[in-house]
Amino acid sequence: MGRNKTIIYPQVLKHLEDLGWRIKLARLRRKLSVATVAERAKVSRSSVWEVEKGSPSVAIGIYLNVLMAIGMAGELDRVLADDPLGRLMQDSDLPTRERRNRGE
Repeated sequence: MGRNKTIIYPQVLKHLEDLGWRIKLARLRRKLSVATVAERAKVSRSSVWEVEKGSPSVAIGIYLNVLMAIGMAGELDRVLADDPLGRLMQDSDLPTRERRNRGE
C-alpha cells in the first residue's frame, strides 16, 4: 500500500523558503561554513543545504538543531509567545456572571 502524499500549500512553501534564506544569512553573517554547522548540529551537510533551501521534507528537529548550531535557538521563544487573537477568542468564551439589581 502506497504512502499518502502530504499536500504543502504554496504559502507554506514560501514561508519555509523565507525561513531557510534567513537561516542561511544568519550562518553567513557569523562566518560559519556549512560543514561547521553540520558538525555542530550533528547532521549532514546536505541537510543544512536543505534547511537553507526551506525544504518541507526536512524534519523540524533538524531545523532546530541547525538554529542551535548557529546560536539562534533562543529566537524560537518568540514564536507564538504573544497570541493576541487567540487570547481575544479565549476571553470571548469566558462565562460572565449576570448581576441582579438590588432594587428588584
